[in-house]
Amino acid sequence: MGIQGMELCAMAVVILLFIAVLKQFGILEPMSMEDSSDSELELSMVRHQPEGLEQLQAQTKFTKKELQSLYRGFKNECPSGLVDEDTFKLIYSQFFPQGDATTYAHFLFSAFDADGNGAIHFEDFVVGLSVLLRGTVQEKLKWAFNLYDINKDGCITKEEMLAIMKSIYDMMGRHTYPLLREEAPLEHVERFFQKMDRNQDGVVTIDEFLETCQKDENIMNSMQLFENVI
Repeated sequence: MGIQGMELCAMAVVILLFIAVLKQFGILEPMSMEDSSDSELELSMVRHQPEGLEQLQAQTKFTKKELQSLYRGFKNECPSGLVDEDTFKLIYSQFFPQGDATTYAHFLFSAFDADGNGAIHFEDFVVGLSVLLRGTVQEKLKWAFNLYDINKDGCITKEEMLAIMKSIYDMMGRHTYPLLREEAPLEHVERFFQKMDRNQDGVVTIDEFLETCQKDENIMNSMQLFENVI
């Protein structure tokens, strides 16, 4: 996988990698009509019982059948109805054996663990996925900003962005083309801040992030890649 241009559309890399993992483990597989009643019954039997389908439908942009299909895939990987961080890291380590996915998986897990309780419920999963796949451009960008804002203080620092970039490089391992130089992550971060930090105060705010991204054709095109995935 080429890494050129990641400073402009790292949020696309984040989402594409996540969706690739979901597809690999069957969580985004289409559902046949005969699965519908079984999935609805399973929703009521899981050890961590999720909110009703109607409520999840109201909270997301998925149909009832799509929610049932997503739940079936989620349950296959996580029979308890919960995903802890170790499980999340294990899934990513299996999909990226050539690299170290631990840190990237940690960051992505934190973005989905909305209440910070150390576990991703099915509700957390589908609400986040709804934003990534069916949300507006602004909703997707705000989700990406939240991922990069590691300490959730409302701004992205160079240290935070560097940690994210390094985690992606670490996960991809040495099988990238062209081969990455050791200083490449920092150079990407510097270009990111040159473009995003409009008042040059050393941090990127949500307003700066949204304004810059929405003026960038590459980023806007990348936001359209995730429509109609399921």
